Amino acid sequence: MIARSDVVWFKSSRSAQQDACVEAAHLGGGGVGVRDSKLGESSPVLVFDGPTWDRFTRAVIAGRFDRP
Repeated sequence: MIARSDVVWFKSSRSAQQDACVEAAHLGGGGVGVRDSKLGESSPVLVFDGPTWDRFTRAVIAGRFDRP
């Protein structure tokens, strides 16, 4: 369970929309939480362990999820 009051959420500096994007937070133990910024505190949170998040972000940077 995430103690939401202890989590500092942030948005990508590349986000063009300040109210319609995802937010991420570094969690204890090296995990990363991701939520919908439109829903704020009421948003469900996806939690990834550190290695999984690292693999995902490397794949994004490499363009593996780009549309053809």
